[in-house]
Amino acid sequence: MKARLSWICHGSTEANRKSRFPADEPLEARGAEQARRLAGHFGPVDRVWTSPALRARETAAALGLQAAVEPALRECDYGRWQGREIAALHAEAPEALGQWMMDENAAPHGGEALSAVLARVGGWMAGRAGDDGHTVVITHATVIRAAIVSILQAPFPAFWAIDVEPLGMVEMTGDGRRWQLRFPNPAR
Repeated sequence: MKARLSWICHGSTEANRKSRFPADEPLEARGAEQARRLAGHFGPVDRVWTSPALRARETAAALGLQAAVEPALRECDYGRWQGREIAALHAEAPEALGQWMMDENAAPHGGEALSAVLARVGGWMAGRAGDDGHTVVITHATVIRAAIVSILQAPFPAFWAIDVEPLGMVEMTGDGRRWQLRFPNPAR
């Protein structure tokens, strides 16, 4: 049986709206309502995983899904940048922000390097390759980007070419050996 893996980005938060590095914050009312409208649109689901973050757990609940918390699906640790506006950091520390975006091993914020996120997510996916059925994952844009880069075996700069919006979804299928991107036909 083929495995199906549906990645869903958590609903919108104040950090999304204000272009900030996120803290562990709740969904905005609009994000929760949008998630409730999507409930039941996934067909049969065999298992659901979520990031430990409040916004991901609230999204799972709003979608009507009972999810198990998986630490490997957590958001990047942004260290001192957590809660900070990206525009303010760009004005105050453009070199550090640029270094972080250009060097996957850099962690000028004192948190987690993006190479660590890529390795963590790739390792989690490798451990799921033998799962049968439909798995839904509620997590963060950063984690979903890492999953896409991992299966495409793309170079690090591709990470920044992927845009994942709140409640955006990406699907993958697997045959027990590898994952591949899937672009479902919504008319089906």
